[in-house]
Amino acid sequence: MLITSLDQLDFNATYSYNDYLNWTFDERVELIRGKLFNLSSSPGTVHQLILGEIFFQISNHLRHTISKVFLSPFDVRLTSTKETDYSKIHTVVQPDICVVCNPDKIDSKGCIGAPDLIVEVLSPGNTDKEMKEKFEIYEENGVKEYWLVEPDHNIVLVYKLKEKGKFIGLKPFTESEILSSEVVEGFEVLVKDIFDV
Repeated sequence: MLITSLDQLDFNATYSYNDYLNWTFDERVELIRGKLFNLSSSPGTVHQLILGEIFFQISNHLRHTISKVFLSPFDVRLTSTKETDYSKIHTVVQPDICVVCNPDKIDSKGCIGAPDLIVEVLSPGNTDKEMKEKFEIYEENGVKEYWLVEPDHNIVLVYKLKEKGKFIGLKPFTESEILSSEVVEGFEVLVKDIFDV
């Protein structure tokens, strides 16, 4: 059934990627373990400036490599295998930024499987989801690095996937420090440059 309005959906129901593909309304949504999350509120100016700066820095670094960086909206279907039965995929997210080092994970609909790096910029209204639900699904699905950018305090929280598939949090990166990535080889940025926009 074609869904043309978000009002036609039940936020208590469980949906699949197959359902998601039949939704034609304008609002942006994500599915996390089949549950619907609305992304329709527009990010603020500071959020967008910070996001643009990080994307610019990573994009420049990755020029002429097989790794690709994507800016939201870009669908990431999190599944442990390259699942082709869309009714079996129950998590579709749109990270602010994601880096995919394996080109086999990229198709015409977005990314299938875990990106290597995900960056989320926190803003009022999304902090709980980014720090709880998304943290858990990114960890479970094997995202190697997860950065949470905190504009209110000008810090970046970095989580790296270690043995036993668990995120280990590093100390917060402050403005005077250089932020680097293990998965984006050779990438470094002064944290102050992320926020000085």
